Amino acid sequence: MNRLDQLVGPWAERDPRRAAVVGGDETLTFQELDQLANRFARAFLRGGLQPGDRVGIHLPRSGRGLAAILGALRAGGAYVPLDPSSPPARVGLIAKDCALRQVVISPALLAQWAAAGVTGPEHYYLSQPASAPALPAPSLVHAFEEVLGGDPSPPPAPAGGPDELAYILYTSGSTGTPKGVMHSHRSALAFTEWAADCIQLSPADRVASVAPFHFDLSTFDLWSSLSRGATVVIVDEGMVVSGRAMVDRIRSQGITVWYSVPSAIVLMMENGGLEELGLPTLRVVYFAGEVFPVKHLRRAMAAIPQARFHNLFGPTETNVCTAYALPGPPPAEATAIPIGTASCGDVALLLDEAGKPVRDGEVGELFIEGPTVMLGYWDGGRRTPARHPYPTGDLVSRRADGQLMYHGRRDHMLKIHGFRVEPGEVEAAVLSHPGVREAIVFAHEQQLWSVVVPAGPELSVMDLKRHCAARLPRYMIPGTIRLVEDFPRTSSGKIDRIRTRAAVTTASGTSGVQ
Repeated sequence: MNRLDQLVGPWAERDPRRAAVVGGDETLTFQELDQLANRFARAFLRGGLQPGDRVGIHLPRSGRGLAAILGALRAGGAYVPLDPSSPPARVGLIAKDCALRQVVISPALLAQWAAAGVTGPEHYYLSQPASAPALPAPSLVHAFEEVLGGDPSPPPAPAGGPDELAYILYTSGSTGTPKGVMHSHRSALAFTEWAADCIQLSPADRVASVAPFHFDLSTFDLWSSLSRGATVVIVDEGMVVSGRAMVDRIRSQGITVWYSVPSAIVLMMENGGLEELGLPTLRVVYFAGEVFPVKHLRRAMAAIPQARFHNLFGPTETNVCTAYALPGPPPAEATAIPIGTASCGDVALLLDEAGKPVRDGEVGELFIEGPTVMLGYWDGGRRTPARHPYPTGDLVSRRADGQLMYHGRRDHMLKIHGFRVEPGEVEAAVLSHPGVREAIVFAHEQQLWSVVVPAGPELSVMDLKRHCAARLPRYMIPGTIRLVEDFPRTSSGKIDRIRTRAAVTTASGTSGVQ
């Protein structure tokens, strides 16, 4: 198999009644998922979907959402998952940038699109019955019943092969606008098949789906699971912010494989009772997206002693490109754990600023060559091909035993709870407020901070947060905002970010700082 949309069919024939997706009060068997995907594909084709066209998926995670994703691929299109928590203005930018042709959406989110004047798609498919809001012509809204009543037989197979565009994931962009990362079927399968083989994933497994569809961790939850006949168990968005709800979900559903950012695991220990209750069915813990503090990692491994822990690493542009299987809990005195060695058939190169390899122990930028590297960036209808080898911007060293160690980012990109955040985009939103003169953004203790020089005395922190909430997804809104009279400067006149950060994070009750 060389396309993502081919993964479900064989299991629908081999074991049609096996549960493929469990979410909320809905369970889809492999046969039901397969047939619903076919119905979606036929609906998209009736709507005029052409090879390579983009289909937006703007839903909370669900079995129907997964069927829509499969349907888009079976119709020869590519899927673009949209964050349900993002403000409509940002979603509108994405819809326009990648020229969405059709969208599967909830009634509540469609109402937001209509109120915000988001335009572009020609067809909207409502995930639940509802009266359709007025949309600009010639857009059409289709009731989900139209899809359910369609032909469940397979549509004509897409002509495209493994190197065709499969999905676009929008990340934070350095220019102040979202940036679309394009992945092919080949690049997605290179990771998901490797990850499934690595842990010998099988139909006996129940895999937690924790990451939202627009986050690259979701590719394992969906495609690795379906490729091996495992059951995807959705952890609802509301559960992800509750440690106890996640622990209860794992225990009640008999989850065997978990993949998330470390923050979720820490939350289960802090207020979910993980260390007291244990998770006896869990056999594998994959984690990625941010650094797992050693003290918390040791606690987690002690609480789930039977589970194998793996540190997966890579930017959205390469998905996972290195991996480290922990042989046991790291020493208490350790300050970090390795990011491992190249995985998924990739090759890892550590180069200095002149493009020459660095020696063991020296820090260089990580470059990746191999099958997981993205096709390139989608930018306003233009496709910018990926560089080969791809420069990740990550600073890494190689130990004598071959293991790679992470030393941070070459640029100013941040990771907040596993989400990639480009400060330039957040700063652009803050600076767009008329009451802001200057602003910087940084991360401190897994929270976004913004330091702002007001343009006048009337600037309110709450008003500035509301301003950001209308332009940014929740995870990109600064949790702490400090107002200062001016910034310290470097000799070249630039804002001295290091001195600013040190001053505001250590200040307590300083006048002029909120």
